Amino acid sequence: MNEELLGPGSCSAPAAPGSLGRVRATDPADSDIVIGVKPGRPADGADGFVRCAVACLHLARKRCEEALAAHDVSTRLEFPGSIYHLPIIYGVTGRPIRMLADVAWVLEEAEQRINSKSAAQLRISHSSAALDVGMAVLWLAEVIEALKYLGVGPAPVDDIWLGAAADGIMRARGIEFIEESTPGFAAVIGEAPSVETAVALAHEMQQKSLYVFMAGEGGECLATGDGFDRLPTIGAGGTTLAEQLIEGGVQLGWDTRLVPFGREAFAHVHSIGFAVRVAMAFGGVEPGDCRTLFAYVEDRVPAFVVLLGPVTDLQCVVAAGAMNFGLPAIATHDIPTTLPSTDCTRWRVVPRVPPHDLVARSIEVRGLKTVVGEMDIPVAYGHVFSGERIRNDDLHLEMGSPKAPGCELLLTAEDVEDGRVTVVGPEVEDLSFGSTVPLGVLVEVAGRRMQKDFEPILERQLHHLLNEVQGLRHMGQRDVLGMHLSHRAVEAGFRFEHLGRIIHSIMHAEYSQIVDRVQVTVFTQTEMVLTLLERAQAVYRERDERIGSLTDEDVDEFYSCTICQSFAPNHVCIMTPERCGLCGAYSWLDGKISFQINPAGPSRPIRKDNVLDAARGSWEGINSFVHDASHGAVERIDLYSLLEYPMTSCGCFECISGVLPLCNGIFTVDRDYSGMIPIGVKLSTLADMVRGGAQTPGFLAHSRLYVGSPRFLSGDGGILRLVWMPRYLKESLRAEIEAAAVAVGHPDLWEKIATEDDAVEEEEVMSFLARVGHPALDMEAMF
Repeated sequence: MNEELLGPGSCSAPAAPGSLGRVRATDPADSDIVIGVKPGRPADGADGFVRCAVACLHLARKRCEEALAAHDVSTRLEFPGSIYHLPIIYGVTGRPIRMLADVAWVLEEAEQRINSKSAAQLRISHSSAALDVGMAVLWLAEVIEALKYLGVGPAPVDDIWLGAAADGIMRARGIEFIEESTPGFAAVIGEAPSVETAVALAHEMQQKSLYVFMAGEGGECLATGDGFDRLPTIGAGGTTLAEQLIEGGVQLGWDTRLVPFGREAFAHVHSIGFAVRVAMAFGGVEPGDCRTLFAYVEDRVPAFVVLLGPVTDLQCVVAAGAMNFGLPAIATHDIPTTLPSTDCTRWRVVPRVPPHDLVARSIEVRGLKTVVGEMDIPVAYGHVFSGERIRNDDLHLEMGSPKAPGCELLLTAEDVEDGRVTVVGPEVEDLSFGSTVPLGVLVEVAGRRMQKDFEPILERQLHHLLNEVQGLRHMGQRDVLGMHLSHRAVEAGFRFEHLGRIIHSIMHAEYSQIVDRVQVTVFTQTEMVLTLLERAQAVYRERDERIGSLTDEDVDEFYSCTICQSFAPNHVCIMTPERCGLCGAYSWLDGKISFQINPAGPSRPIRKDNVLDAARGSWEGINSFVHDASHGAVERIDLYSLLEYPMTSCGCFECISGVLPLCNGIFTVDRDYSGMIPIGVKLSTLADMVRGGAQTPGFLAHSRLYVGSPRFLSGDGGILRLVWMPRYLKESLRAEIEAAAVAVGHPDLWEKIATEDDAVEEEEVMSFLARVGHPALDMEAMF
């Protein structure tokens, strides 16, 4: 792709309102529009490639004309729940698409790239022409997909098809790439040779913890037309991998990592757009910096394209677009010579891979690192099953809460026989279908480096590791414990004993640095479960009192977290007993145990050493560490203040707080809020200011629960400075805010915090505060 043509200011100026601009399509020599091919017909190389791209342009123009006939040019054009303005176009060109009028320059830019490429150019090995045309088609596809949300074209969300993913989903799943619990994703087009093959492929990808993004039919064809006056239609009798999986009884959705975006291959812009949004949200890649964007996605968001069945022109051109981002194409059949050859180092094309070798070959070509849990149990095990749903007709056993007592407890003990698993009470085969049984799980561990403070951390991991069992759903923790076991798992031979086997195996695999011996007892007899429950509740109370009372002053060391440096190289998160990581997922204790497990890992102990400003939370030891770990980008941070030296952020934050100068207070907004903030911007603007390791005085990214901490901006006045937040966030944090307010002598503070229902502009917030008598108005000036 010619990157010089794609800078932020390179696109043509937008067309005048009410116009689609000077967009036209050059007629093919035979005036025959063909996108894709009829089933069984091989793609016809460069000629079909160009004709396909031209027909995509024609289709996009037709859809835009339909939209303008029904909507005003100022009508918003967007993917619901996203602030990224059609992310592929925005990320590559730097030009946001906000309304119908903005589409004109997209069509013109796409036309220039398509019509300047000849079939001869596209046949040249390693030529960027094919990739350039592929990118143009991705832009057109984004427009086509966005227009569906205005009622133009097939419904984007229909039956099994999910349409575009909201930013909330992208952020939640994107963190998995940071943590490397997800090695990558496969963008799959077409259909498997059989339902059985489709199911086998999906299960193998699940076991490798891959996401599978699905769009496009097998043998897909946009019907031929007699000229450009005829709108191509989709559907030539082919099916899709997603529909094959449904037929095979496989659950689809984000929770199972099998994600069906849409029936048309155009819907794969949601796959590539997912990767682009990850780059902008977590990596700080600036829209329009396409060179950095392409490199980032290739290096940091491992993905690949899978072409099932005969490769059509439309599949080929979509794959070419994906190759701009470093995504290789792996196919079960021949691929036209339009695309770069297999000896090209960056744009890899691998044809004729049999279905049984497809997953392994794709992982090899893309260079992915996969971790597969292997243990002696009769069902599959892997991270993908953590979201598995067990329907009522497949529910064999319900264990524990809410219908029966249940609890789980992990304790340090001396007399531990490694590998011993005991079931006290009825086993699975002793219980009838549909039964409810009490459940108690006691895990006893021993290790030279094991500490009492580690017990609740390891205990909390039981939820994650048991949820990764196929056919088992684990809910809650401590004394609110419930599990569902599927009939299929029982038929496969799963028993209560296997719960212990799994816990023993994973504890050794993941926590061998601190755990030397593990034994597990599973109780299913009511009296024994109640006895364990009474013991467990006493332990829970003692832990809560000990850990809950721990303050920053009680410890000499804080802990760092640099997991996100793979996305934000200069960001360093500091965790203290009273402040967890800004993602909300890691606490001071998590950092402590992480260091014990892996001293060379992302968490390191940091001695506070010489205090520079106790009120604002600045220590010489912390600053020295942050300076080195941020590669010299950050000289100082104040842990308890946002005014001068706030802690930096990656893209994983849950909330942002900032100063409202007129109100002598601060606002706090969560990242799911899409409205206007009283400083006159939206969250997307704030996010650009703080993410990527930037230190922006007056603004701080943090976790949701930090709002209720005694250390919440204590150097600036603490919770009493909080004057505005979105209504949903305020409601969800009511208990934490009220507790913090009581502690500082203002029990009615929660009622005095404004929301978007009370005020949107800062002057309106000020009027509200004056009316309710908010304490921030009587506090010392912040500046």
